This record gives sequence, structure tokens and C-alpha cells, in this order.
Amino acid sequence: MDISTFAQIDTSHWILDMNHFVGEAFDDIKEMCIFLLNGLSLPPDKALAIYVQSPGSPFVYCGAVHVSRPSAVLNLNWPSPGGQMQLTAADAPPLSAKIGVSVEDLISLPSLDVTAQRKIEHLALKVGENLFNFMQSFCGVDGSRLVVPMDILDRWFKKFQDRAKKDPDYLKGFVL
Repeated sequence: MDISTFAQIDTSHWILDMNHFVGEAFDDIKEMCIFLLNGLSLPPDKALAIYVQSPGSPFVYCGAVHVSRPSAVLNLNWPSPGGQMQLTAADAPPLSAKIGVSVEDLISLPSLDVTAQRKIEHLALKVGENLFNFMQSFCGVDGSRLVVPMDILDRWFKKFQDRAKKDPDYLKGFVL
């Protein structure tokens, strides 16, 4: 679909009402592919930001496209319906989920750098593996359960901190 499917709110905001496409099954839509067509040009400091909104919830940022990243497949992480939106008596919660598109300053948008996210995930897995290996060296077996001392996390964390202080390159070994 193209932007004409979206309702234009003003010169820099568009809304797609999900009721027209999937009704209440909006959260079955997990990803969205968006791209700038050759005829559309944005200033280098601007981006098209994508947001999702469940009924009764605020809009949540999903990602953006811009001149140096003209296409993207974005995960649509829908907030829980009826979430944290503050309503006045005159307001009513939205009746359907929505996808919002907004022209915004590129510098003001949070980064959703996939490469950085993968590095963070890799780091978390390596730290978790380090913890597991440490715990495994102190554990016993009780039937089908591993039993570890109660203070094992404290002991591991202290050892981890001490090693990182003594060897600045130690933490670099956890990164890609």
C-alpha cells in the first residue's frame, strides 16, 4: 500500500486505522516494511518515523527511514491495549489500533541500530554463559535439579568485577 491509504492529519503526520485491515487482530501484524520511493525526497536531517498505538494506549516508536536508510523492516511492538494513556473526561480511548507516520528531525529519534542490538544481545549471552559456567563449578545435583550455594550470584559478580578492574581487555572478550 502507499501513503494514500493513510489519513493525512497535517503536513507531517499520517495515520493508518488498523480496523480497516484486520479489526481487533492488529497485534497479529508483527512487522512492517517501509521504504522511500525514488520520487520522494527528504532533507538529509529529516526522517519518516513509524509509531504504533493499541486501543487506549499511547503511540510507541518502532523505527524510521531516512535518506541514508531509505528502507527498513520494522518490528511492530504493540503496547498493551488500554495501557498508560492519561485521558480527560472529554476524551475517549481510540476505538482501534493505529500506525502513525511522522516527519521528524533525524537527530531527535532514538537509534534502533540492528547491529548494535545484536552486539548487546551477544554481550548478554556471553556474560550469561560466564555466569552459568561459574555456577556449574559449584553446583550439586538433587534429582533433576542443579543445586547451587545461595551466595553464588554475589560471588560470581565480585569475581567478574575484580577481573574487569584488573584486566581492562577482559570485557572486550565478550563483545563481537
